[in-house]
Amino acid sequence: MGVSSCLLGAEVRFNGGHKRFRFLTDELEPYVDWVPYCPEMEIGLGAPREPIRLTLDHRLVNRSGTADHTDSMMALPLPAGVDGYVFKAKSPSCGVRDIPRYRSDGELAADRGRGLYAERVIAEFPLLAVEEEGRLNDAGLREAFVERVFAAARLRGLLAGPWEPRDLVAFHARHKLQLLAHDPARYRSAGRVVAAAGGDRRSAYGELFLTAMAGQATLGRNANALQHAYSRIGGSLSWPRRTDLVARIDAYRRGEVPLSVPVTLLAHYASGGDLPWLASQTYLLPFPAGLRLRHAV
Repeated sequence: MGVSSCLLGAEVRFNGGHKRFRFLTDELEPYVDWVPYCPEMEIGLGAPREPIRLTLDHRLVNRSGTADHTDSMMALPLPAGVDGYVFKAKSPSCGVRDIPRYRSDGELAADRGRGLYAERVIAEFPLLAVEEEGRLNDAGLREAFVERVFAAARLRGLLAGPWEPRDLVAFHARHKLQLLAHDPARYRSAGRVVAAAGGDRRSAYGELFLTAMAGQATLGRNANALQHAYSRIGGSLSWPRRTDLVARIDAYRRGEVPLSVPVTLLAHYASGGDLPWLASQTYLLPFPAGLRLRHAV
């Protein structure tokens, strides 16, 4: 996973400090391989350094206006093979949103946008899961981001090496509930790609899968995915278990319980060994359980 170096504790900020973000270093770190990067250090600015800012004409200059670093920033290599990226918020190089622009007279302009390096990364990899550290303090945004990252990692693991059509069939089947919760239409489109003969299925499927996972898993879509799970396994459950599961799905649909309630019950049923289809579903464990994120929706 790509990450702004300062968020891991590297003292590369303009003031010589860091912005260590403990969710990354204390909770997520055991499960990812970091690719830390500070574009401002990479273009030779050093730390500490004079702060830089973005102008209305999209130039990256120092605060005193005596140096223009735009060309150096535009020449930096972009990350390859990462499954997600956490950028430093409010940075003129790394900020993902709401970065101020300045007029030629040095006064703050009304326009805002992305940091220059972050803008390049997002333009080159539009399906990459990207967030700023500040937004990861929100439980729902944090879970959605982490879910996308680990889904992308599983896809990369499948497509990076030799694979057979049956491997893609199995991958799509394992992700059925997860994809239904995010984007039912693209789940069906991806299924048609899986079933098609010939062509570049790797590229077509990958794009549909990542686009689907970028969709929001709403209460309604989650409820429908849960209902689909029930339709698949209900006949294999005893009457008390069946009625209990239906009641919990309905309670979730009404907003009375969190998603973790019916999902935990499904995971319990899957653990018995009698429901292999359910046990295979990534929806039950979309990221490492040790992250303790499930479920915000």
